[in-house]
Amino acid sequence: MNPPPAKLQIVLVTGLSGAGKLSILRVLEDLGFETVDNPPLDTLVTLATRAEKNLAIGVDARSRGFAAEAVLESLHQLRQHANLVPSLVFATASEEALLRRYSETRRRHPLAQSGAIAEGIALERQLTAPLARTADWLMDTSVLPLPRLRALIEQHFGEAAPGMVISLMSFAYRAGLPPEADLVFDARFLRNPHYDPALQPLCGRDPEVGSFIEQDPDFTTYFQKVTDIVEFLLPRFVQEGKKYATICIGCTGGQHRSVYMIEKLSTHLANLGWRVGVTHREAARFTTASATPEISAKE
Repeated sequence: MNPPPAKLQIVLVTGLSGAGKLSILRVLEDLGFETVDNPPLDTLVTLATRAEKNLAIGVDARSRGFAAEAVLESLHQLRQHANLVPSLVFATASEEALLRRYSETRRRHPLAQSGAIAEGIALERQLTAPLARTADWLMDTSVLPLPRLRALIEQHFGEAAPGMVISLMSFAYRAGLPPEADLVFDARFLRNPHYDPALQPLCGRDPEVGSFIEQDPDFTTYFQKVTDIVEFLLPRFVQEGKKYATICIGCTGGQHRSVYMIEKLSTHLANLGWRVGVTHREAARFTTASATPEISAKE
């Protein structure tokens, strides 16, 4: 008996102009996907159903006949095909990051009628809001360097490692909650290395910081409770057919306590056999990797 034909991945990549859509498409192309950028919306289903290999399609507000409802209807139709595994990836970024990228490249926003970039960003957010709300993966690239974006895409769509992907993220509460979070844990009550002059310039990846945090009498109990609930929920996520799970831990500045806990949780889950990726959202504020390539408004 011949094995059943492999299902094809159909990835619709959309999002805000300047948030990294083209970078995502390029990584998918490197992974062996056929890529098509900005085809007419009424051709999406035809392109996907005629695909002979994994296919990534870029769609944004510049697409001919763009309407979020039309994209969602096409996605709904694709999900009726048993041989296809469609998903929607939405690239987003903060207004501050988008304005900076457009300023650096001196490019005009495609929807800026009057030339005001902020107006174009606001209009595009409004037009694409239904897609952002329903995306299978909301990717915030505000402080995401290109190498990390590539690693995340490879973890999600690389053929060598099937199954649910777990994204772990540290963040600063004062910069807002990560919109893609499935689970959020708070580390702000733990001992804060920020107030130790020797530890303040370091981060949670430094062993001195980890030792300091673990001296908190409640750390061990808290970390055990976090791992208990995560280990309880992950198999249930798999049962529900969830492909990605984003677990976030926050502290005040996103530099010490949350970073340390995410690194420790990553090691714990990897030892249990889970596919894990790590992002430290505020890393740009406490690393010196200024030469790391960044996403630009050309994306």
